[in-house]
Amino acid sequence: MNIAIVILNWNGRSLLQEFLPSVVKFSKEATIYLADNASTDDSISYVKAYFPEIAIIQNSENGGYAKGYNDALTKIEADIYCLLNSDIEVTKDWLPPIIKTFEAGDDIAAVQPKILDYKKKTHFEYAGAAGGYIDKLGYPFCRGRLFDTIEQDQGQYNDTTTIFWASGACLFIKKEVFEEVGKLDEDFFAHQEEIDLCWRVQNHGYRIVYTGASTVFHLGGATLDSMDPKKTYLNFRNNLYLLLKNVPGYKVWSLLFIRMILDGLAGFKFLLDKKPSHFVAILKAHFSFYKHLGIFLKKRKKLSKSGKYYSFFSVVWQYFILKRKYFNQLKG
Repeated sequence: MNIAIVILNWNGRSLLQEFLPSVVKFSKEATIYLADNASTDDSISYVKAYFPEIAIIQNSENGGYAKGYNDALTKIEADIYCLLNSDIEVTKDWLPPIIKTFEAGDDIAAVQPKILDYKKKTHFEYAGAAGGYIDKLGYPFCRGRLFDTIEQDQGQYNDTTTIFWASGACLFIKKEVFEEVGKLDEDFFAHQEEIDLCWRVQNHGYRIVYTGASTVFHLGGATLDSMDPKKTYLNFRNNLYLLLKNVPGYKVWSLLFIRMILDGLAGFKFLLDKKPSHFVAILKAHFSFYKHLGIFLKKRKKLSKSGKYYSFFSVVWQYFILKRKYFNQLKG
């Protein structure tokens, strides 16, 4: 099984210096590529000097996560792509459990390892944790992380199980499936495009699987800090894109109406917390959604929609009202 580890980089020389050594040391079963999004720092010269074994693919522009990977992956031949963030530290023997998981079934198209926090290695990391899900109202969440509540890793998610979405921080996917379902949606630019990809993968009859037998550590927030209004903008806008594109049937319209109300409440919460820039970011996200409505309606028509996408009705209600802060407390 031929694996290509592809690290997307944009002006991330310091991250490469800190995190590449572990990837090179513990990934002998794979070929490593650096996909550079038209960096203006010395990232490329650094990698050429210190890691000559890494193949470099230079993209012509910074098209974000989605376009960056789409452009780079067309130049790579492999059975499995690993989309790996530049701020990931991998561990010894992290790849064999991934390979074993793929070999467990032909219907397994994508795999995610356990993702722990690089800054607090006893705890899960926000972006991915122990595998992603989505509730009926379209809110993504993870085993090991509900909103801002992060669980300590005590072996509770050392299993191998089917999940709804795998984190783009460390996403293994079969090349043939990636191409079959239409690659990453470049209109997302960054954030939640991996959820859209995983949704389409499942609509094509494949499974997404998490394995706790493989562990990586993620710094998180290296490109956009959680307090950056741009991240708020992308998350709110892209979640609306995600729902319009993928939720089956006419119920998508009532769902979007509910989400507009909830987004408004979130905006006013930002105002109360004296974060007006995030309130403005939500407004901009909605205006952008309206502007691109026609584009996503066309995409919606092209997609085959099947099956129930959610395992829980409302994580927001359970978390904020019923005070269920951990994944194992959620009720279906």
